Amino acid sequence: MSKSANERGGSLYGVARAVLFALPPEDAHELVLKGLENGIYAKDFGTPDRRLTQTIAGLAFENPVGIAAGFDKDARVPDAVLALGCGFAEIGTVTPLAQTGNPQPRLFRLVPERALINRLGFNNAGHDAARTRLERRAGRPGIVGVNVGANQMSADRIADYVRGIEAFYGLASYFMVNISSPNTTGLRKLQDPANLDELLSRVMSARKARVDRGEPSRPVFVKIAPDIADDDIGPVCQQLMVHAVDGIAVSNTTLSRAGVQGKLSREGGGLSGPPLFERSTIMLARVYRETGGRVPLIGIGGVDSGETALAKIEAGASLVQLYTGLVYEGPGLIGRIKRQLADAVATAGVASITELIGRRSEAWAAKPLP
Repeated sequence: MSKSANERGGSLYGVARAVLFALPPEDAHELVLKGLENGIYAKDFGTPDRRLTQTIAGLAFENPVGIAAGFDKDARVPDAVLALGCGFAEIGTVTPLAQTGNPQPRLFRLVPERALINRLGFNNAGHDAARTRLERRAGRPGIVGVNVGANQMSADRIADYVRGIEAFYGLASYFMVNISSPNTTGLRKLQDPANLDELLSRVMSARKARVDRGEPSRPVFVKIAPDIADDDIGPVCQQLMVHAVDGIAVSNTTLSRAGVQGKLSREGGGLSGPPLFERSTIMLARVYRETGGRVPLIGIGGVDSGETALAKIEAGASLVQLYTGLVYEGPGLIGRIKRQLADAVATAGVASITELIGRRSEAWAAKPLP
């Protein structure tokens, strides 16, 4: 597989990164979004590698690489994300009402560890703004998921998730139910088995109502935290399987500070990047084993190379998402990961990336959490 324009453009990222890192993190992020909105990026015109294609929950993914939620909160650049070479895009987390999130500063670069800490708090422009943008792109190709969440001050947070399903049903390729952010007070309590049962009952009922009206069934994925206690992994997975979710994303950011040090490491919020890799991959493998490999998984946390992406897949992921790795490596990372995954398929002597899924899950699941 030859280098794509995306990879060649990514080689210039060292210069761009110096400029971006001279800005506060949120200002740099906004500058990147404006560049993507205005077409200032190297598009990937490469032919999809059939060895990397998969059909998951009825969706045909050209490759397993996506950018995680939080990058494009308000559906400003999903087509640009796809044009960078991603196999899918995910917008959000989006809440029914616009909210400003937590006070600034709330995003911090831990450069020695190539990590980030964020306590953004679901800052977004709300359902209406995102829906308007997605309506404009209706009919265009590409998988675009919608990550739905609850407003901080909502009296009924589960109702907010149902509102998300209803608001974007005709526009989302899939839904990601985000109950794992550490930055909305009490949100992770929705992962408790009893609360999770009620949440999924109401979300799945909302989907069933649309299907009963003759609309297609939209896949529903659930995003969980890497900080779930060992004793709770089984009950959480059981609820997810009882309600027949179409996929599980493992994981969001962590409250752990293992692997980081210095003044910024004491900032509140969720940690992402390489220090999260070990914890999130162990959790991924445990979920894969707990579900018997019967539920597709999305591996998130510390993906910043082809090697880490492959490790996620071998631990049990069908798809991977990245965000912090993109901050430090630039858009060329997407093409490099795809090349290295294709090389891994060839080296293993198999026909498809699907044959590598979970082959090292037992070893990963046996590791102690850092």
